[in-house]
Amino acid sequence: MNRDRKVDVLVVGAGPAGLALAARLATAGAGHVEVLEREQDAGGVPRHCHHGGFGGPVRPWLTGPVYARRAVRAAVTAGAHVRTGVSATGWAGPLSLETTGPAGLERITARAVVLATGARERPRSARLVPGSRPAGVLTTGELQQAVHLYGQDVGRRAVVVGAEPVARHAVRTLRRAGAEVVAVVTERPRGAAVPGVPLLTATTVAELRGRGRLSGVAVRHEDGRSGVLACDTVVFTGDWIPDHELARRGGVALDPGTRGPAVDASFRTPVPGVFAVGNALHGVEPAATAAAAGAAAAVPVLARLSGAPWPEPGPPLAVRAPLLWVAPNRLTDLAGRPLLLRSRETLTHPVVTAAQDGRLLWRRRHPGRVPPWRSLRLAPGWTYRVDPAGGPVVLGLG
Repeated sequence: MNRDRKVDVLVVGAGPAGLALAARLATAGAGHVEVLEREQDAGGVPRHCHHGGFGGPVRPWLTGPVYARRAVRAAVTAGAHVRTGVSATGWAGPLSLETTGPAGLERITARAVVLATGARERPRSARLVPGSRPAGVLTTGELQQAVHLYGQDVGRRAVVVGAEPVARHAVRTLRRAGAEVVAVVTERPRGAAVPGVPLLTATTVAELRGRGRLSGVAVRHEDGRSGVLACDTVVFTGDWIPDHELARRGGVALDPGTRGPAVDASFRTPVPGVFAVGNALHGVEPAATAAAAGAAAAVPVLARLSGAPWPEPGPPLAVRAPLLWVAPNRLTDLAGRPLLLRSRETLTHPVVTAAQDGRLLWRRRHPGRVPPWRSLRLAPGWTYRVDPAGGPVVLGLG
């Protein structure tokens, strides 16, 4: 039988965004702030990222585990209740979640629910890579957990697939585990070069081979050349997708570009009382960026607790190719934070435009080069020109 409980704010996900939000809310006296984490330890992805670079510009030398421990400690010290090993399995009402964990089955009702469920790499199955289904096929997250959390053997010869910087982290983790990295393979014309490792660009993984254990990866270059890389491990990196299953079950609208919950600049979804923050909204941003978003979300959550009305969904924000997505992607009021924009190809000195119903709202050239794995930040000042009763606002290049 379910045990019913009530809290003021229920945060699902104890990664950088969820913990930063919980710490800020608890410090502000938001009442009973509870954070649910399905893993046995809180802290999110940084827990098993042993490289430096966490902590933002003030303390960039922090390793992932140190950063995660500090984030957990800050939330708990502020007064938030962080519960691990607890999974939110579904919704029992607009602001009620069904959970399972060490205490058994529970139904938790909150005055505000915040989805901070993060993002995950697409596994081999979602990438539609043909071939057999042997052991030795991993994502970067699975690799790092196997090596850093569980001390498991991950093979002797490995191929890394992907062009994003996370591919470099996969190479370092494999080397630390004693594996030889045969090659880094990417479909893109450029990739994450690592000293001492062949980089095969404009190359696709055509097939996985092996019975029981992976024995090789068949690859095909865009010019027609093909071959087989002998290996017993392949690591698929990057190609992130928001972990949106709980949002989908609750009827929270998903943005077709980000594939995460659709939100406005105040992290509000179309469902009254339900917010979403961090990498649950889009492809992965650095931990410090996710944490900053979580902290910023405290203001609208506190406003909700104080009785502020929930606005009607405003005009959606959409993008034209080669742009992939924009976040936030709803305009209910003047955007108070930068908009994040991603492209499927590298942009060099791009000119970004915003238009609504055929009317040009804004146009600006952005200096520098922006690769596909990095977000372009758009200042929000132009959003006051948007007609709240108009059609979609479309961002493009031109």
